[in-house]
Amino acid sequence: LWLHTAGKTTIPFLTYVSSMTKEYKTYSREDVAKHNTPKDLWIIIDNDVFDLTTFADMHPGGAYSLVEVAGQDATEQFYGLHRQEVLIKYMPKFKIGTIANEQPKIEIPAPGTLSKVPYAEPSYWLNFKSAYYKESHLRFRAALRKFYQEVVVPEAVASEDSGKNPSSELFQKMGKFGVWASRVGPGPWLQMCVDAGVLTLPGGIKPEEFDYFHEQIAHEENHAWGYPSFADSLGAGLVIGLPPVFNFGPDALRMKVVPEVLSGKKRICLAITEPTAGSDVARIRTTAQRTPDGKHFIVNGIKKWITNGTYADYFSTAVLTENGISMLLIERSEGVETTQIKTSYSACAGTSLITFDNVKVPVENLLGKEGGGFQVIMFNFNHERWYINSSVIRAARLVIEESFKWANQRKVFGK
Repeated sequence: LWLHTAGKTTIPFLTYVSSMTKEYKTYSREDVAKHNTPKDLWIIIDNDVFDLTTFADMHPGGAYSLVEVAGQDATEQFYGLHRQEVLIKYMPKFKIGTIANEQPKIEIPAPGTLSKVPYAEPSYWLNFKSAYYKESHLRFRAALRKFYQEVVVPEAVASEDSGKNPSSELFQKMGKFGVWASRVGPGPWLQMCVDAGVLTLPGGIKPEEFDYFHEQIAHEENHAWGYPSFADSLGAGLVIGLPPVFNFGPDALRMKVVPEVLSGKKRICLAITEPTAGSDVARIRTTAQRTPDGKHFIVNGIKKWITNGTYADYFSTAVLTENGISMLLIERSEGVETTQIKTSYSACAGTSLITFDNVKVPVENLLGKEGGGFQVIMFNFNHERWYINSSVIRAARLVIEESFKWANQRKVFGK
């Protein structure tokens, strides 16, 4: 039953918040006790009253477990089997009132709230001193956490189950809020996009005060919710695929591509790995041959296990040119074909096989010098590892938090 009912909420948190501010009737415990049959089934959880008459037959644990507590206070039974997210999920639909003259004893955190569980948050957020964090980092995390909880998580639940990639609407909301810009580190592109009205930064942070610890927080909050595939679908390709463009691309290419991607209107990925070459970058076989007029490269080859490649518009791609390994920005066009690869987690991350079949790419899309691709790749890997470390540490905190909460919440063997 725990495995079946421990799923996260599938409703927008705003729906839950509206249910908290809604006017409800009040009942006495004696009133609730009268509704104690399968065809008239009310229960109490904390000080809230729920009418589960129509839900009983749909209950994953069967109707009998609800009939057993019909008309009663089922708080202990509920929290012995369910996480609080289940209550949040069903509250807007089935809550009908509260118990008169009683106040809730169990806190349901509001969106953006910090966890009180030991080690669930970095020590600075628990009032310890830090040589690295300051007040702007507090504002930044609070704004991001609230945004994710209200805007991102609802779609995450559905996509993690269905395998669908994030909607364009969500990508653009995240772009406008400054999530994508926050995840590629400080640099002149932030001011450029803010000045152009493409985005703002979360928490009112100014481009000139944004640092790598703000970026770290952005990666952490993206991986704070327990949806690994959806977390990767949200810009894993962008975080590692866009830096080669703004660090090594020509000005005209940067001015075109960076605002498109950071606004969420276009998506990008990093295409290096091939069926026969992973970490051994020197073994790549995808070729890029110059046309006789010298204005284009003709690209042929295969890339594999490319995160976000299924729905990417741009591909920062490692190729073999006449002078050695080079990096090209390839736009989705004729000859570019992407095929979804089934992986051990949800398909919404868009992991793909990419085929380049005589793809024509302008020489202006060269990232760095021809033959200098290996240096570009190694430079880019530094930032990629920073992103991965930040994300994994936050995911580990989530594991600790959930374990602490469940160990303290569940009663077993009478304890």
